[in-house]
Amino acid sequence: MYKNWLLTRRNALRLGLATLAGVGATIDVQSVDTNYQVQSFVKSKRTFNINSKKSLKERAANKGLIYGAAIRYDDLISHPEFAKVVAQQCGILVPEWELKWSCGNKLLRPNPHSFDFKPADWMAKFAKKNSMLFRGHTLVWHESLPDWFKNQVNSQNAESFLIDHIKTVMKHYAGKVHSWDVVNEAIGLWDKRSDGLRKTPWLEFLGGDYIDLAFRVAAEADSQALLVYNEFGLDYSTAEDEAKRNAVLKLLQHLKSKGTPINALGIQAHLSGDKNDFNPQKFREFLSNVASLGLKIMITEMDVTDKKLPKDLVVRDRIVAAAYEDYLSVALDEPAVIAVITWGLSDRYTWLSEFQPRSDRAAVRPLPIDAAFNPKLAWNAIARSFDNAPRR
Repeated sequence: MYKNWLLTRRNALRLGLATLAGVGATIDVQSVDTNYQVQSFVKSKRTFNINSKKSLKERAANKGLIYGAAIRYDDLISHPEFAKVVAQQCGILVPEWELKWSCGNKLLRPNPHSFDFKPADWMAKFAKKNSMLFRGHTLVWHESLPDWFKNQVNSQNAESFLIDHIKTVMKHYAGKVHSWDVVNEAIGLWDKRSDGLRKTPWLEFLGGDYIDLAFRVAAEADSQALLVYNEFGLDYSTAEDEAKRNAVLKLLQHLKSKGTPINALGIQAHLSGDKNDFNPQKFREFLSNVASLGLKIMITEMDVTDKKLPKDLVVRDRIVAAAYEDYLSVALDEPAVIAVITWGLSDRYTWLSEFQPRSDRAAVRPLPIDAAFNPKLAWNAIARSFDNAPRR
């Protein structure tokens, strides 16, 4: 009896989704959980109507918010049409690679004794020319370290390397940067430390106080920039994310108790379109707890992975858009949230093409603008979230 009911529901969903997608569309529901399909069917029917063609940055600014995106230098200089869209839509620009120690073909610190600011400088000038804020990512992280780091940095000199790096980079851009991700992704519960910290070279060489040290040096280097602790995995109601939220809150409370000059929490918000365990009440409570510490909150790296969603673009785009709107409708209710930044703007340039590809080899579509630089339903969803947000 149950088996027959399940098959009937699956057939109904297949027909319903095919109708939404257009005649001849094929949706593989056999390999996907039924509950997921039911909820996704509801999301796929949602409309995302908007009232005007104002840009995302204009809509955000109308509510006292900032919208922007992380972009790579090479993508900006190689495609003028894309650069134009970035300038139109973004109120803040984040170099995706160029201010990390070393990332891809961009080496901010090519050797222990020199820095290469040329790509990031160009981006800072582009931001200023187009009346955008500029944001720094990231000063202290266990990833994107240059090849020489392993052989050159040790427990005897790690503190001087950290201090020199923060001072040099931040002073180079002093007064020009809205906010800095001072420390990135320092929590690692799998390492089973009582303080929840991830075992990294910085922790190994300097102990847990390296985080406090980094913020104090940053505050001295540029007193105008907002200083941010940035973290992922804080979004869903899973036991893992709940534990991560508790660990981050504990870290923030510890830093505040020490007088650490931290100004904000960055929540990365790398979402998954196939997940249905976002709990608005739990997330709202977490945001409130962070705000109660006197901290601002920034959504810093938002995108929606679609690798497990149906291939059909009509269905897939609506589910991705719903994920954006469901999340932002909660996040933007918290007055301490001051910015929403997507990790990329166009599907043509997204890290998820490499790191979260689809098994069917279809192009991923995690961002508000498609590969041809046209707004998608995700754009509408973000726009509508800004329109419905309370004014700051």
